[in-house]
Amino acid sequence: MSKGEQTRQRIIEEAATIFNQRGYEATSMQDVMDATGLEKGGLYRHFASKEELAAEALRYALDRSVRRRTQDLGDLAGAIERLKFCVKRFVETPSIVPGGCPLMNAATYANEGRPVLRELARKSLTEWRDRLCELILEGVHSGKIRQETDARRIANVMIATLEGAIMMSRLERSKEPLRDAQLALDAVLDGIALEEAPLREASLSV
Repeated sequence: MSKGEQTRQRIIEEAATIFNQRGYEATSMQDVMDATGLEKGGLYRHFASKEELAAEALRYALDRSVRRRTQDLGDLAGAIERLKFCVKRFVETPSIVPGGCPLMNAATYANEGRPVLRELARKSLTEWRDRLCELILEGVHSGKIRQETDARRIANVMIATLEGAIMMSRLERSKEPLRDAQLALDAVLDGIALEEAPLREASLSV
């Protein structure tokens, strides 16, 4: 990596934290210059506008978040175990980028007036749902998850529950909503599992 590429990457990393903590409107290019020690010309040599920098910073933050929360997933064999691991990792692992969940934060500040940022957030949400659906369908095909399971619906419930719990935990400064979310989602996943069918009939399913 050249010196210029190293500088560009450092700008992105510093900006990712600032945007994730403060949001788009409250972040200025001066804030990024202060964090990186670069002059205006040095910053604009790499990024033509604040929105361009914000987009690269968001890509970086979302990518780091996904990799952190899916690390070691391949070490688990069963679909239900993998899905529960996804929930557990989300609940127990703080955001790798300071400021909280990048997807939730981006969804808050990436409004209709910021179509590039909004599309990045939407794409990240879609990819998350697709990954969960893939795990669920793997379980259906391997006979570990009920055939009638609606993969999209379960994935939406998982994402909505976890993101809602993040918001509540932030407001209440408590991990309790996240722990409650994990218990509820474990029950949902037990409800679609086939391992112990006689005991699962009355379990919660969506």
